[in-house]
Amino acid sequence: MQFEILTPELISLLRKYDTPTICNVVELLDLRPRSSGYMDKRIQACFPCLPPMVGYASTATFRSAAPPRGGNVYAGLSGQLEDFKKFPGPAVVVFQDLDEPSASATFGEVMCTTYKTFGAAGLITSGTGRDLDQVAAIDFPVFTSGTACAHGYCQILDIGVGVHVGGVTIFPGDIIHADRNGVTTIPHGTASLIANACAEYMAAEAVIMDYLKTSKPTVAGFTAAREECKKRIDALGAKLTAMVSKK
Repeated sequence: MQFEILTPELISLLRKYDTPTICNVVELLDLRPRSSGYMDKRIQACFPCLPPMVGYASTATFRSAAPPRGGNVYAGLSGQLEDFKKFPGPAVVVFQDLDEPSASATFGEVMCTTYKTFGAAGLITSGTGRDLDQVAAIDFPVFTSGTACAHGYCQILDIGVGVHVGGVTIFPGDIIHADRNGVTTIPHGTASLIANACAEYMAAEAVIMDYLKTSKPTVAGFTAAREECKKRIDALGAKLTAMVSKK
């Protein structure tokens, strides 16, 4: 499987921008419907003050409502850590909790500390988490549908499979960008283009924002600012689309 290489420099650049800005630029490429590719409101940042998280999806399924027939969550951890080696950059652990509703926490302090030690950038689960004070203390971004105080019969089932989380199907190696606003994927082959286009997109939006800060704004002036902003964004979209078509 081929992955777009996220160099440390590219990851640093992507992390300069919030996830809504990433989504805005992705839309300009017109590679997918505007209502797809990002997780819905069920998935929320547990630690909204942390900076954006960027990495490759290391996927797994999970359940905890009944005793496992063999193995346990910590046995599955070793398989996940091996899975991290597939990616040319940091992993983002992405769990689909198969219990409905979630029976208990997908993760806690031990799991998150292990993931971070082995280079993971963060974790996303369609289920719940616990030990939030301890996980916050290690600055490890986690995104969940809620919290639960116990771990039940936690068990990692399949690793490296397609999972469905927050209304989005995530495949192993998908590029993830997430912050307090939510979680999105970045189409492979576009991460560098998107990262380098964010400043230009924000400069276009600044035309409106700067006008709104003037002492005596008028509707006519606001309309002109909006038109200028749209003109710049349309030009950026045309440039990006042309660059993608040449690849």
